[in-house]
Amino acid sequence: GSIESAAKALALAQAVSASWPEDIHVSRFCCSLMSHDEATLGAMVEGAATRDREGFEAALEGLIRPDRVHRLWDATLALVAAELRAA
Repeated sequence: GSIESAAKALALAQAVSASWPEDIHVSRFCCSLMSHDEATLGAMVEGAATRDREGFEAALEGLIRPDRVHRLWDATLALVAAELRAA
């Protein structure tokens, strides 16, 4: 990780907070299960990492208004790029 990665992660968290219809739900570690929100965030990062915009948008379909998807795409791409530079 790097300071840039941390800043991009914070920017993504802020974009998610502004776009998500409700508070994000995170499962307890002891449950060994991911919440729907965690799975969606994982699909977002995977889509951005593979430049799969259609898959990214499909993960958000029905959850996020279409006019907000571009902000999440940009923020997720920025985080992935920062992580790759830090590696």
